Amino acid sequence: MKKLSFFHTPIRESTGMNRKEFAEYFGIPYPTITDWELGHRKMPGYLLRLIAYKVEMEKLIKK
Repeated sequence: MKKLSFFHTPIRESTGMNRKEFAEYFGIPYPTITDWELGHRKMPGYLLRLIAYKVEMEKLIKK
């Protein structure tokens, strides 16, 4: 089973934002985003679902 931290990166990349922009947009500290993406820390499942929902509802996905 994959860690949830590895599912975060595709969501961020789908927005076309870099880590800094994504962190600022969602009000999450940059080091936290980095730790999640590198697998040093695990993103809470509820937060992953909330971010995915917000990205979809605000139509942040770049085509």
